[in-house]
Amino acid sequence: MKPNRRTCLRLGLAAAVAAALPLRAAWAAASAVAAEPESFGALDLDWVDSARDRAVPVRLYLPNQARPTPLVVFSHGIGGSRRGYSWLGSHFASHGIASLHLQHVGSDRNLWTGSVFNLVGRLQDAAQDKEAIQRALDLRFALDTLLAGELAVRVDAARIVAAGHSYGANTTLLASGARVPRAGRAVELHDARVRAAIVISAPPFYGEPDPRAILAPVTVPSLHVTATEDIIRIPGYYSGAEDRVAVFDAIGGPRKWLAVYEGGSHSMFTDRRGTGGALLNPRVKAATQALALAFLRGVFDGDESGLATWPQQHAALLSRFSSGRS
Repeated sequence: MKPNRRTCLRLGLAAAVAAALPLRAAWAAASAVAAEPESFGALDLDWVDSARDRAVPVRLYLPNQARPTPLVVFSHGIGGSRRGYSWLGSHFASHGIASLHLQHVGSDRNLWTGSVFNLVGRLQDAAQDKEAIQRALDLRFALDTLLAGELAVRVDAARIVAAGHSYGANTTLLASGARVPRAGRAVELHDARVRAAIVISAPPFYGEPDPRAILAPVTVPSLHVTATEDIIRIPGYYSGAEDRVAVFDAIGGPRKWLAVYEGGSHSMFTDRRGTGGALLNPRVKAATQALALAFLRGVFDGDESGLATWPQQHAALLSRFSSGRS
């Protein structure tokens, strides 16, 4: 998410591959991770992109199966971390889909530390163009590193999905083909390895007046999830729930789906359990888990029966469900 102001960009798109922790040491370090179901494991890896001198910590939810699995790469919202959105990562992994959760060090949970009097400035700094670009490069670097390492054999590189919430939804859209005009040219951060996108609570792009100009190049299949009370409020920035629908409408690809829950909140889609309503929160999370799996089956297996039946199964929660498929 971003205050409504423009800055010039200086793009440094150097290819970045750094050595991961030795796998044996990493698996030992993973003992600190909370115990997970036997169908998958959770592994924390502390990667560093030496080309950008930037740490890229990740958590990998990895199914315990020999055959290569699809991969979701997940980008958190502002102030989040690799430990967030475990309700999605663990669910994907328990159904045979690896989930790689990034931590973006320029806009992560460290924003909440330090003097409260500087908090507004820290949030605004984290929402600048420079950090938005670095987040997309974090995603690219994490894929480069995973697919070049020993764990690459566990992942199907032809079945990669970008996903994210809030600021992470913007990161997902940049990796999926969104092109934002800056300084007389378009910022190009598309990663061709991304075959689909899961977009949760996406803010509009940086106050740009025409979202279609930015999002028309996103032609991969996309799933959009929001709620009627999905409102973003931070100092100096406001985005109403209608903005999430505008993002969906502006996407260029014909294979797109939108689920709008009735009520809720913007933070309901984080790991917080009570936001958006103590009863509604877990019901929405369970419905979204089912919807995301149905979407992935439709994208990778060509079976859209789950997408067709999901709205009827969860009608009591929904304000709207739309398909943009032609």
